[in-house]
Amino acid sequence: MTFVAGLVLAAGGSTRLGAPKQLLPYHGRTLLDHVLDTARACDFEQLLCVIGGSAPEVREHVDLSGIETVENRHFGEGCSSSIATALNAVNQHADVLVLMLGDQPGVTAETVTALLAGRADAPLAACAYEDGRGHPLAFARSIFAELEQLHGDKGVWKLLDRHADQVVDVAVRGPIPRDVDTDADYRALLD
Repeated sequence: MTFVAGLVLAAGGSTRLGAPKQLLPYHGRTLLDHVLDTARACDFEQLLCVIGGSAPEVREHVDLSGIETVENRHFGEGCSSSIATALNAVNQHADVLVLMLGDQPGVTAETVTALLAGRADAPLAACAYEDGRGHPLAFARSIFAELEQLHGDKGVWKLLDRHADQVVDVAVRGPIPRDVDTDADYRALLD
């Protein structure tokens, strides 16, 4: 059995949006609640969520039950700092880490299942949507040390580029699910 840990990245400060995107209303709950519900529906042996920006409000308004919550006090340094912070809490038996974005509610549990099935034993796997590569992403334990050393918001993409010959792209139907960085993104998501 492969031990899979899921990690939802939700520590951003929402500087481009101007309000905590984790708490935006979405289908009767918050945006982050929706993503966490999807993550709970996946076959993860461990589920973590990194929070940072607006952490007190997130703890108050988001259902974090059944999830190991890690707080990244350096969230302004980009999502790589959140990954590094979370790796300290990942179970030592974890063989694979799946990264999900806390502002990307279009990802489904079926997408995660397809990603894990399609990666086989590859050290890195990404979703190959009809319009490009996107999250969620999967990383084998052999890559964890490199994940911990990343910097900035594009660190995982640079890591995938460095290991291009080892990445398995798993075909997923449809376009890359929209993530929410701006008010226009949010309005488009609601449409």
